Amino acid sequence: MSANSMRDAPKLNDRQAGSANGASAVRASDRQSGPIPGHGPDQDGAADEARSRNARIIAIANQKGGVGKTTTAINLGTALAATGKQVLIIDLDPQGNASTGLGIPRANRGKGSYQLIHGEATVQDVTLPSTVPGLWLTPSAVDLSGAEVELVTAPRREYYLRTAIRKAPPDVDYVLIDCPPALGLLTLNALVAADAVLVPLQCEFYALEGLSHLMRTIERVKKAYNPSLEMQGMVLTMYDRRNNLSDLVAQDVREHFGAQVFTTVIPRNVRVSEAPSHGKPVLLYDVNCAGSKAYIHLAGELLKRDSRVPA
Repeated sequence: MSANSMRDAPKLNDRQAGSANGASAVRASDRQSGPIPGHGPDQDGAADEARSRNARIIAIANQKGGVGKTTTAINLGTALAATGKQVLIIDLDPQGNASTGLGIPRANRGKGSYQLIHGEATVQDVTLPSTVPGLWLTPSAVDLSGAEVELVTAPRREYYLRTAIRKAPPDVDYVLIDCPPALGLLTLNALVAADAVLVPLQCEFYALEGLSHLMRTIERVKKAYNPSLEMQGMVLTMYDRRNNLSDLVAQDVREHFGAQVFTTVIPRNVRVSEAPSHGKPVLLYDVNCAGSKAYIHLAGELLKRDSRVPA
């Protein structure tokens, strides 16, 4: 596949990427064809390592379910693709919601993250195009749930995903890993493989419970397995301006974590909830809704933060 055909995503300029005005640039398109570009496993190891560092790998993690991990992975990936970035989403959740949310039927998924993490296939072998130009998906299936048990006695079990990605690195700008709602071996593999962690945090009281545990886990992973792991940031989700509790939770989180919390807040929005049932990101389902605009703002803010990260 030529470079031109892979760079046909609708683009937003720098100012639009961080503003709701850029939302009109996101439109539905026909499904792309062909595999994700990248190196094959037979190439020089040093070249593979150098190429893998071109992609910024972000694990989207929180052991609590229902906080917006998958929604953030899908819609942040879509918004980044709208700026011209090439984005790969790795669905590492056995529930496979990211795959469903991008309109990939279970019958069409074939090989996916299970085969990837076990070294049975390369990233290129298990990646499918989405309906969004520049956005790709490594799907998940229920057999991934068995990986937790299978990895328990495996040597260097924490490094399986990292090794798989570096064996044949995808030629993309961002890899977003949608983690399961648990701090098990799948999430641990994602944290070891990642450059940074993005934590979606629901604006409700119970969402704060377990956050300190997650932060301790991230620090332990950094010390023991991945010294370069950094905090990409926390994003407040399901914010309801009519609810005083949302304000209190947001204020509390910002007081404790300061600049680590993104300025952008993802509102509770009906259109965001409806979009997955249609197999579309909300930016394609309703580009003008509040949720779409928020994710475009989030993508712009993330790009600005990453522009300050040394290559």
